[in-house]
Amino acid sequence: MKDFDKDAFANNYKKGRGAQFNTPNKFLKTEITREHIEGIDEWIEEGIHTRYLEIFPKTIVNKVDSPDVGMWYSMNPYQGCEHGCVYCYARNSFEYWGYSAGVDFESKILVKKDAPRLLRNFLMHPKWECVPIGVSGNTDCYQPAEKKFRITRQLLEVCNEFNQPVGIITKNAGILRDKDLLEEMASKNLVSVLMSVTSFNEDLRRAMEPRTTTGQQRIRVIHELSKVGIPSGVMLGPMIPGLNDHEMPAILKAGSDAGATFSAYTFVRLNGSVKFLFHDWLYKNFPERADKVWHMIEDGHDGKVSDSRYGVRMSGEGHIAKLINDQYHTYTHKYGLGHERMNLDCSGFRRPGEQGKLF
Repeated sequence: MKDFDKDAFANNYKKGRGAQFNTPNKFLKTEITREHIEGIDEWIEEGIHTRYLEIFPKTIVNKVDSPDVGMWYSMNPYQGCEHGCVYCYARNSFEYWGYSAGVDFESKILVKKDAPRLLRNFLMHPKWECVPIGVSGNTDCYQPAEKKFRITRQLLEVCNEFNQPVGIITKNAGILRDKDLLEEMASKNLVSVLMSVTSFNEDLRRAMEPRTTTGQQRIRVIHELSKVGIPSGVMLGPMIPGLNDHEMPAILKAGSDAGATFSAYTFVRLNGSVKFLFHDWLYKNFPERADKVWHMIEDGHDGKVSDSRYGVRMSGEGHIAKLINDQYHTYTHKYGLGHERMNLDCSGFRRPGEQGKLF
């Protein structure tokens, strides 16, 4: 490994961003790159600002075919995510939109303003047989864009009207803006919330998840939701050996103390372009232990840093992954946290104008 130049790092590091560059998009035949700083063509280096771009999808609810993600259908009001989590598997899906999984993913946010109407049309279809829908199966529905557009709020209002149950996963305290609506839905057993907590180490969090709320704030969210009867859990994902895996007991205890009743975790996997983004990030931020961390991730995926096999890709395998799995089961048992399940009520689903069932 090359010697680490602290001055060059400080001068070139894009603060507030997880990815430090744009990875190539495998779906594009051509791309614009800066090969040499002394190139004869003028290149204007501008600051990276977040842009919101409206898109017009034909559908908002997607069927989930993967058997190991715990949901049957999902919907995402936004594509791309300003949180900038460097490990995020959803980065790869951004390439389908013609962008990069790197800086583009966290600075070009695709907004589905028509999502509430699309959801209403979907639920009105006579062939829809109610099962819970996951919100944020790809990108966080409460990322900063939600404060401006409130699309997630509108989706939940539609679900509440239809008595359509949903499971939400987020790492943003912005969910508390909708506590009133979530409380109403919880009274009908229509909602559960899984709060993602990866670290209480603020130096790590700021580097790894630069535009997210603090770990302690996320625990506060669990407390605020659970005390008004909204079923809440804690998600430890991903656990990265050598970086945050040692925090698992503390996170599970804090979640339990705050009122969480269920939990889940994933072992880090670096698929597609995420492999290159994470490798660059790791060696820039933690040069003294980057080799060790990288090799432990490889140990969890049979010599690679990712695995596509269902049932294995989320938990990993091998010695390191087993230690993390054993630790998870030990402390979930100790603190009374079951595995993540959406035990929600589909029996009350109704379309506006329909008469209720007599029996």
